[in-house]
Amino acid sequence: MSEYNHNDPFRDMFLSRRDLLGRLGNGFAALGLMGLMGESALGASFQSKVQQRDTYNPLAPKLPPMKAKAKRVIFLFMNGGPSQVDTFDPKPALEKYAGKPIPLHLPTERKTGAAFPSPFGFKKYGQSGIEVSDIFPNVAKHVDDMVVIRSMHADVPNHEPSLMLMNCGEARMVRPSMGSWVLYGLGTENQNLPGYVAMCPRGFPIQETQNWQSGFLPGVLAGTYIDPVQTDIEKLVQNIKNHYTLPSDQRAQLDLVQRLNKHHLSTRDQDPALESRIQSYELAYRMQTEATDAFDVEQEPQAIRDMYGTGSFARQCLMARRLAERGVRFIQLYHGDGQPWDSHDDIAIQHKNLAHDCDQAIGALLTDLKQRGMLEETLVIWGGEFGRTPTVELPTPGSNAGKMNGRDHNHYGFTYWMAGGGVKAGTVYGSTDEFGFKAEENPVHVHDLHATILHLLGFDHTKLTYRHAGRDYRLTDLYGEVIHGLVA
Repeated sequence: MSEYNHNDPFRDMFLSRRDLLGRLGNGFAALGLMGLMGESALGASFQSKVQQRDTYNPLAPKLPPMKAKAKRVIFLFMNGGPSQVDTFDPKPALEKYAGKPIPLHLPTERKTGAAFPSPFGFKKYGQSGIEVSDIFPNVAKHVDDMVVIRSMHADVPNHEPSLMLMNCGEARMVRPSMGSWVLYGLGTENQNLPGYVAMCPRGFPIQETQNWQSGFLPGVLAGTYIDPVQTDIEKLVQNIKNHYTLPSDQRAQLDLVQRLNKHHLSTRDQDPALESRIQSYELAYRMQTEATDAFDVEQEPQAIRDMYGTGSFARQCLMARRLAERGVRFIQLYHGDGQPWDSHDDIAIQHKNLAHDCDQAIGALLTDLKQRGMLEETLVIWGGEFGRTPTVELPTPGSNAGKMNGRDHNHYGFTYWMAGGGVKAGTVYGSTDEFGFKAEENPVHVHDLHATILHLLGFDHTKLTYRHAGRDYRLTDLYGEVIHGLVA
């Protein structure tokens, strides 16, 4: 890296050999490359059609290039893989074949046996008459605001790559998360809070912070991790308060550090890692005043807190609404800590307990957003990394199945739902086969889901790109189609 001092008044008299060669050659090479490649030589994607990117503030709010139906996202991630046939995809045929082999070839991860009917009942709700399992009575009240996608499918039946695919659009390589892409495209409306917040109680899911990483995008676009189990604001957000320095003195100290950092940055060709560090310091300082207020759910009226219920996931949902109304762009809530939705055994007990733990809070979140006029501009997404088999998982040596009353992983067919944010509400899209194993009618791949989410936010997913290592990358890689049947 060059040590050329741009603030030295004698800088043009004394040049290192490296600086001399760089100054002589780089300009002509860049001109030639620009002439051959045009805008793409600079990695400019959709931004040239919207506005000039603020080099020093990647979090600055931006307008999308197309008309957007949603302004923000709340992603309710059910960690472990909830069963579609026990939640939002009823399959009466399983009763007919109960205890018998089903007439389908099931290339499952582990050995499975006979058809396993859901231990839960299903009822029709709302004017749309969409059927929902009895374990989600509060969520079911909002089916007229949802599009239920019963034909999702992914690539493999393993947690690690499936979480990466759903969160980052790539199952193996390190890539930016969906929240980072959204923040890259739209910035955030509140410069005093992180634009992307990931709430996961008691630690991390599988693949840990990779689920909300920024990858090769600027580091300031990564998700900010919050442990919602903590009720003390100073434990919820570490170092949120300064007990040793007056605000005016702290501001002066930070200004000095930032001037030194920017001078250092100017000699290093705008190093993106250093630039992200500068932005992070500034954001951390600004958070000290506003984050305390945003994350303090005790400021809510008792009636609102009662509506959401108790427990860490209820706090997550209430904090999500408070963050959304303060301009945070992407909020992801993980559910299933301690006991994930990975019910290889005792699905009748485990899924019931898990749903009971989150049903009231999710219903309250949808109610709250709608009452405040926010739902139409907030895209709420529910789902996990994959689904589960309609057959029972057999106990085998080395597996965690032992009671013949649980389900194996299933990436061939599962359910997601989306509410608000311009979706085609009160509808069901696609279907699995009669047993709920494989997406059959109008299959929707994870890449298609991502393309549709970006479309609702005002982006052509093929044009929201970032140049890295000699090629233009995007959330959907080389795949994905907007599913217009999901859009109002």
